[in-house]
Amino acid sequence: MYTLARAVLQKPFSAHSTELRRQLHWLPIRQRIEYKIAAITYKAKNSGLPVYIHDLLHDYQPTRTLRASTANKLQRPPLISSFDDGSFSIAAATV
Repeated sequence: MYTLARAVLQKPFSAHSTELRRQLHWLPIRQRIEYKIAAITYKAKNSGLPVYIHDLLHDYQPTRTLRASTANKLQRPPLISSFDDGSFSIAAATV
C-alpha cells in the first residue's frame, strides 16, 4: 500500500510513507476494515438492502428497562464455534 501511495503521488522512495498516506487521506488497513464494516452495517440497517445482510442484524433488546435501551445497538449473536467469531454479524455488533 505504501508503494502504491508513492506511485500515485509520484514521489521517490525516500519520502515517508505515513505522510504520503495522510496526503491521500488513506486509512491504515485495520481502520479501513472497521470503517467498511460500519458503513455496510449503517446502510443495511437504514435501507434494508442488501436483504441477506439486513437479516443478519438484530437490534439489542435488554431484558429489563435500562438507560442504554434507547441506544442504537446491535445484538451480538451467540457463538456456536470458533469460526463464528469472524462472521459479519459479530463484527458489526462490535464496531
